[in-house]
Formats: sequence, structure tokens, C-alpha cells
Amino acid sequence: MSKDHFQLTAVKVLAPDVLRLAYADGEVLTVDLQSWIASTKALHPLKNADLFAKAKRGLGGRSVDWADGASVELDLGADNLRNLAIEQAGGIGHERIWNWLHETGLTLEQAALALGISRRMLIYYRDGEKPIPRSVWLACLGWKAVRPVGQSLPQHIPTVREYAALHA
Repeated sequence: MSKDHFQLTAVKVLAPDVLRLAYADGEVLTVDLQSWIASTKALHPLKNADLFAKAKRGLGGRSVDWADGASVELDLGADNLRNLAIEQAGGIGHERIWNWLHETGLTLEQAALALGISRRMLIYYRDGEKPIPRSVWLACLGWKAVRPVGQSLPQHIPTVREYAALHA
């Protein structure tokens, strides 16, 4: 399966810590890396504006790379950058679905049934091939909050005690 939506066609530095990313599916996104650079020790060299300005499209368009020609070689995955850019723009990044599936322990079949969508559509969302509708993410949060058993759905939101018991 092709993942063109994660393949970069162009990278442009807009400002220190800010990139414009063009993807093979035609999407153009802006991402601000300031918080990642500040909170991730391995990315601290990118605090240097001269090094950050050397951002370039990595091999096959699967990353953004930086190198100073001496000791620093860094890269960030195009998929992670796209997820961050979508989140920063107010959207719902595909990594939320990955994390929700991991945290709940649901299979794709169970998760699709729980959300009332097809397995195929859930895979599209999980793989970042289609944008995640707000209603689907709210359903994920709701499922996690009430943890329904079987086909029956709760008729009320759990109290604090009930919620604690569900998550114990």
C-alpha cells in the first residue's frame, strides 16, 4: 500500500523552529517544532538557528533531515511531523487512534464495532489516510470513559466513583 500522504515533496524553513511541509497527496502544512526542540534533549542542537535553517527533505521524502557536516545528524519522520502539524492546526492526528487502540486493548474489529464504523474506515483513520472526524474521536473518548461491555450501552455518564472503578 502506498503512503503518499506521508511522503514529503518539499520542506521550507519559515522561521526558527517552523517548517512548511508539502506532501505527495497535495497537502501543505505548517509545523512549529519549538516545544519538541525544547523538551527533547536529542533535538537541542536545533536550537541553533543556523542548523535549523539547514532542514531538508530526507531520503525518499520520509523525513526532514538536518546535518552540520561534522557531528550533528538529526531527522524527524514525515508521518510524525504531519501528525503534529494537524494537531497544531486544530485537527485530530492519526496517532490518537493508534494510542487509543493500544490503551484500550481492542482489536480493529472490536474497536470498529464499538465506534459504529467499518473496520476499513477505522484503518483509514489509524493510518492517516483520511481525516478523523470530531464525532469519531468523541466516540473514542466516550468509550474509554464508560468502557461498555457487550452490545449494551450505558444510559448515563459514570459518577466519579463508577469511573474510578472502571479504570482500577
